[in-house]
Amino acid sequence: MAVKYYWEDFTPGRVFETPAHTLSAEDIVRFAREYDPQTFHTDAEAARATPFGGLIASGWQTCGITMRLMCDGYLLETSCAGSPGLEELRWLKPVRPGDTLRLKTTVIESTPSGKQANRGTVLFSWETFNQNGELVLSMRGRQLFLRREPAMPAST
Repeated sequence: MAVKYYWEDFTPGRVFETPAHTLSAEDIVRFAREYDPQTFHTDAEAARATPFGGLIASGWQTCGITMRLMCDGYLLETSCAGSPGLEELRWLKPVRPGDTLRLKTTVIESTPSGKQANRGTVLFSWETFNQNGELVLSMRGRQLFLRREPAMPAST
């Protein structure tokens, strides 16, 4: 894909919203069997006896879906050069079979690199909502982006 967004395009307050993704029970169980085989993720019958009262998606699956929504929503069209990681991650509400998730991304701050004139970092808030508008996941973290034009060195 062609680059549409560079560091300069991520101004504080800018919001990106994505189309939705719906999870099935089969999606939840398949992921859980591979990566998070706790009963409330893998066995609908046994999950009824847990505090969740039924099958729920792994929080890690919700993170993966959030990442996919991020990629489809804007990231694949950017000059992204990676990420130093997350500062905060919260799973706020269980995700259940049939839930439809969407992502809201908000730019918190944008900082030019002090070491590399061709880069900058962006602090984001990522919020994943279900079909009822309930917040199911929130994350804060940084991503690195190439600049459209490298900053000129200061004159001496």
